[in-house]
Amino acid sequence: MDSFNAFRVYRKDKKISGLLEKTTLEELDQGDVVIKAHYSSINFKDALGALGKGQIFKKFPTVGGIDVSGVVESSDNPKFKKGDSVLVTGCGLGETHDGGYSEFVRVPAEWVVPLPENLSLKEAMIYGTAGFTSSICVHRMEVNDQSPNKGPIVVTGASGGVGSFGVMMMSKLGYEVHAISNKKESHDYLKSLGAHKVLSFEELDLGARPLEKGRYGGVIDNLGGDCLGRLIPHVNLWGNVASVGLAMGHTLNATVMPFILRGVSLLGISSANCPMELRLKLWDRVSKELKSDNLSDIVFKEIPLSDIEKSCEELLERKVSGRVLVKI
Repeated sequence: MDSFNAFRVYRKDKKISGLLEKTTLEELDQGDVVIKAHYSSINFKDALGALGKGQIFKKFPTVGGIDVSGVVESSDNPKFKKGDSVLVTGCGLGETHDGGYSEFVRVPAEWVVPLPENLSLKEAMIYGTAGFTSSICVHRMEVNDQSPNKGPIVVTGASGGVGSFGVMMMSKLGYEVHAISNKKESHDYLKSLGAHKVLSFEELDLGARPLEKGRYGGVIDNLGGDCLGRLIPHVNLWGNVASVGLAMGHTLNATVMPFILRGVSLLGISSANCPMELRLKLWDRVSKELKSDNLSDIVFKEIPLSDIEKSCEELLERKVSGRVLVKI
């Protein structure tokens, strides 16, 4: 196989930088399935890693990109054959293992998900890690008996990828959704995804007592920090809080009172290491029940490999609403 393009991240003298360069299959990490990539995407984690703003990569150099969809080029595993449409999200892709920002991607077969028949390769990456993570939130909350009659669902950091899909999926399932975003320019966008209300964090007017008046049936939280700590006391009886992100901070200042007096549950959401059995089940659900008719509305823009670094900067500068798709 001839050389091909890949966006590889280097660390030199404690400085991290990305470079679009030519590489070969032999230079990629080992795996028994080779995928000819069609699409990837830019997630918050991708941007942190590519710009050296977070300790995402476990080795250097590494090809970035925690998502990829494409067609099997070759496989040493009988589960897959040349021409199969597939996707990979998480599992160490773009962190411990060369990732999806490459024209060809080589991965272990146990990471590979057959493309659901109701999704195109492009649609799979519109969802990507962000949409898949949101589906885990929905699943874990429902397993814990979340239902619309418990009250509205608050989605914080709603203009981001996970937040956008949280709004879209919960609305589609019949919940009243309150989207929280300090980006005024994203409010119409969030309403188009199904948000009943769009508020800034300040407009929530949250109290500071260990137990406040119950307002919400549940929360999908992408912010962490003070926002998460202050929302928990406002959750109604037997409601659920899905903790996804830490854009506002990694600490949690809370008391046990909402948990022991209202039965509120705090659910951790970790998509990268989701078991394959559940992974397959959720991707099937994403392609059917959770698939939106206005899926393309969530795409902020589509870029080539050469624009990855610039788009990562825009994402961290909060200039992006929704998803950035990488066409390879």
